[in-house]
Amino acid sequence: MKTNSELLREIIDTVKPELLKISQEAAGIKLNEKKWSKKEILGHLIDSASNNHQRFVRGAQNLADNFPTYNQNLWVDVNRYNERDWFELIEFFYAYNLFLSRVIDSLTENALNNPCNIGKEEPVTIEFIIMDYIRHLKHHIQQILEN
Repeated sequence: MKTNSELLREIIDTVKPELLKISQEAAGIKLNEKKWSKKEILGHLIDSASNNHQRFVRGAQNLADNFPTYNQNLWVDVNRYNERDWFELIEFFYAYNLFLSRVIDSLTENALNNPCNIGKEEPVTIEFIIMDYIRHLKHHIQQILEN
């Protein structure tokens, strides 16, 4: 059975060539005002990586018992992903997730069981957050590739 870090690396290694097939123009198309473009979805995944990186590291130190949520729409707006270069976004997405996979590799069994509360009533384990991050990543990658 693959570890979570191996699964993350497999996903990004598989998806990167597919993302590179999408043109700069196609990546920036918004189907309507309320939907994100492919650039914005990938940017959202970068934001998610950034937020989860903090959770993983703080969780390893058992300092994630009251972690803030984040407003994903505001993050996408502030980062102006639709104005960014598509191919730079792909490289950053790939590099950040590769780095995150190495962080996940370094987490001990104790750290994986540490609690993290992300604005919820009940905390969840760091391992749960890692698995949820991978699920979330797969969901949004599918959105990018199927449109």
